[in-house]
Amino acid sequence: MKIGIVGCAGRMGRMLVQEVLKTEGAALAGGTEPAGAPHLGQDIGLLVGSEPAGALIGDDPSALFAAADAVIDFTTPAASLAHARLAAEHGTALVIGTTGMTAAHEAEVRALADRAAIVLAPNMSVGVNLLFALTRRVAATLGIDYDIEIVEMHHRHKVDAPSGTALGLGRAAAAGRGVALDEAAVWAREGHTGPRPAGAIGFATLRGGDVVGDHTVVFAADGERLELTHKASNRGVFAKGAVRAALWCHGRPPGLYSMLDVLGLADE
Repeated sequence: MKIGIVGCAGRMGRMLVQEVLKTEGAALAGGTEPAGAPHLGQDIGLLVGSEPAGALIGDDPSALFAAADAVIDFTTPAASLAHARLAAEHGTALVIGTTGMTAAHEAEVRALADRAAIVLAPNMSVGVNLLFALTRRVAATLGIDYDIEIVEMHHRHKVDAPSGTALGLGRAAAAGRGVALDEAAVWAREGHTGPRPAGAIGFATLRGGDVVGDHTVVFAADGERLELTHKASNRGVFAKGAVRAALWCHGRPPGLYSMLDVLGLADE
């Protein structure tokens, strides 16, 4: 399967290139960088110190979508939306791991998925997606007597908060309880807040150092506390999951999918 990487010279892009190169059944279709970038015209394999892959880095995303069976995107919300439009235009599968997308962004991606298979996930890690499934099940089992708090920590350079993964965990907890996250969420606390509202789903955001991504869902009741935690120590887990999702798209009909679909956990 020919896989293209948009933003291929960035930190995540290079990891995706390396992952495609070592994955059986996958080949590089090429990559893109903005006009004027220093790596334009270079063989994409050389970008990561590998042998030439026979595919070049260009500045035309449309040409990449035309050449690829699937494209992987860890860029920015605006760029990912533009790439979703190209996926719909060319009928090319698209895997989006970009965080910080708004509800309006996601609504347009959902509409475009009528013409292409698109996997959209706040986190591509297999472990995190198991955590989503577990969070939903535990929230449904424990019920309203257990207060839910979601704590996340990332590196000092992350620009969105709470993280997309924390929001995904919040949605999973809310789904387990049969409520809308926007109705239950407490995004921050400061000053005299009064007692904790019954049924609230709280969020706490930490930033510092080079933390790749730590997420904990706390279920706290009188007399006991259950904590579900995932810690990522290397961004390679996101690349591995994204390439797995791209290969999963082979032969799939148009539609909007998640990593839970890729892992067979959508009904969990």
